[in-house]
Amino acid sequence: MKKTVTVTVKPVKSVRKRMWEQRYLFLLLLPALVWVILICYAPMSGLYMAFVNYTPKGKGYFADLAQSKFVGMNWFKFFFQTDFLTIMRNTLATSFLTLLFSFPFPIFLAVCLNEIKSARVKKFIQTSSYLPYFISWVIAANIFITFLSSDGVINKILLGLGLTNKEILFFQHGPYFWWIIAVANGWKVLGYNAIIYLAAISGIGQDMYEAADVDGATRVQKIFNITLPSLKPTIIIMLILAIGGILNTGFEQQLLMGNDSILNYSDVLDTYAYRYGLKNGMYSYGTAVGLFKSVVSFILVMGANRISKRFNDNNALF
Repeated sequence: MKKTVTVTVKPVKSVRKRMWEQRYLFLLLLPALVWVILICYAPMSGLYMAFVNYTPKGKGYFADLAQSKFVGMNWFKFFFQTDFLTIMRNTLATSFLTLLFSFPFPIFLAVCLNEIKSARVKKFIQTSSYLPYFISWVIAANIFITFLSSDGVINKILLGLGLTNKEILFFQHGPYFWWIIAVANGWKVLGYNAIIYLAAISGIGQDMYEAADVDGATRVQKIFNITLPSLKPTIIIMLILAIGGILNTGFEQQLLMGNDSILNYSDVLDTYAYRYGLKNGMYSYGTAVGLFKSVVSFILVMGANRISKRFNDNNALF
């Protein structure tokens, strides 16, 4: 004799009813949502300025923007025909050198810290490397300017070792400036990025290391066969983010450590947009340069993520 099984199907709740049941969660979300709309999305209306000849006339921002003459892509054409090559050369050179210092060294530091057995030594090194992240660029720039001045510590060391017979004017030679910015950027983020990798290392199962110990693996073998392969997803995500920000060479450090004598080497997209957009009053031109940077950065992020996804779908950012 067959048994009859009764299945009770719950009625599907409407969207409105589900929202009402979760109304307190939506109330908690409301302040953050308002903040995102006002701070992140509302200012994006100013991107229209890149396609008009905006001039403040005292009638209010939106009224002046609405009455501005539409010029289409003229500001972008002007940028491509004038300083584009120089600005992009400086931006990319500084960015790639910064990537050279700020990407592999935190991984190396995190792996080394993980191998240190003394908790006191580990904490001291971690704190010392993390401290520069909290120093403002005003102070950091003064430190580098003081150390690299004609009578600074670096010149005295070079003269004392006989590596040079006269003081090197580091901030008067353009190519030196790229390296100075790259080292400064790497020094600032070394400890911060290392903590991200340390957090990823802490998630690696200890049973893998114990099994390696049973097999007689050395520390170096465990690093290359367990630690680094386990860090691969984190490394790829950090690399995607770094590629997306390759045009963000930093505004404060360029402005504080650069000078007019090396403007052909220190001027990047951020400082260029600031100088023309705010100091020279060419608001539309500065907006066009900023929009160009944002679009290219978005394309780079999407491209890097697509390449990562092609190799391994789990390592992609989204």
